[in-house]
Amino acid sequence: MARMVNENGCGQDLQSTELNGAGRGTARWGPQHAGALELANLYSPGKRCQEWISVVLCFSLMAFNFCHLLVNFHLGHMWYILLGIVAGILTADFASGLVHWGADTRGSVELPIVGKALIRPFREHHIDPTAITRHDFIETNGDNCMLTLVPLAHMAFNFLTLSPAEHYHNCPWHCYVMALAIFVTLTNQIHKWSHTYFGLPGWVVFLQNCHIILPRKHHRIHHVSPHETYFCITTGWLNYPLEKLGFWSRLEDLIQSVTGEKPRSDDLKWAHKTK
Repeated sequence: MARMVNENGCGQDLQSTELNGAGRGTARWGPQHAGALELANLYSPGKRCQEWISVVLCFSLMAFNFCHLLVNFHLGHMWYILLGIVAGILTADFASGLVHWGADTRGSVELPIVGKALIRPFREHHIDPTAITRHDFIETNGDNCMLTLVPLAHMAFNFLTLSPAEHYHNCPWHCYVMALAIFVTLTNQIHKWSHTYFGLPGWVVFLQNCHIILPRKHHRIHHVSPHETYFCITTGWLNYPLEKLGFWSRLEDLIQSVTGEKPRSDDLKWAHKTK
């Protein structure tokens, strides 16, 4: 079980636990798994187009907003700005855990629109955890870029319409939103790096070792079947306190008591596919 493995990676070997974990049988994990092959083939040209548009718009808005933040920067706001940045990173980490938990635990690939677009990658990832390392920048980050378009566009609109006095007053809030947007945008890239064990740039390894972004050993804990803990994948800062509070298990128990549906049933269905 995932909760029996500590942060230093002690416990059962990750690969053997994945292959023989609860409810997994003796399925062969990796890109040749029947479920992984079927899920990979559901990636469509339309989805690719949406990802390209999201990435271009996101980084254009981010550059525009960043330039305006520099122009409107005031030293008098320094401590509020730092607090806003830390709060933005923590919010992004919690949001990554909430989305990750929700997509892992509930829903189905057969759901209209969101099934193939958003839930499919989560199902593929548990069967073939290395698939994300073979995705290019667009496929890795397209969905997260789409999520940040509305707040980034709203910020850009504010920079174009508000007065200098209002910009001064809103500077800490804009720094919070900017930090949140940056770390939400990069969450899947950070997640990809946590599964990449060769050829990472030195600065990425440094950030992982300092736990500024999600470390590789830390994320291994989630990939022990049945994938029921350590859902935060941006920095991972909130994983330990949320686990000690039993946050995810309590949330699952509450939803199951209301709906009667067991968590991760769709995930197990794909894991059991043999043809």
